[in-house]
Amino acid sequence: MAWITPPRLDPERSRRRLQLLAELAGARTVRQRKRPQQRARSERLRELIATRRRIAG
Repeated sequence: MAWITPPRLDPERSRRRLQLLAELAGARTVRQRKRPQQRARSERLRELIATRRRIAG
């Protein structure tokens, strides 16, 4: 069975969709750039928690 898609009649909707997809792609690249910093920060936090547990335990 073939899927039949109606033609897009609303160019404004299409424009908004393309703009949203572009913003999502931009946000994804920003997140990918920040990941190494977040990974290092969480690793430091885990080390501090482990140290505190050793001292308190």
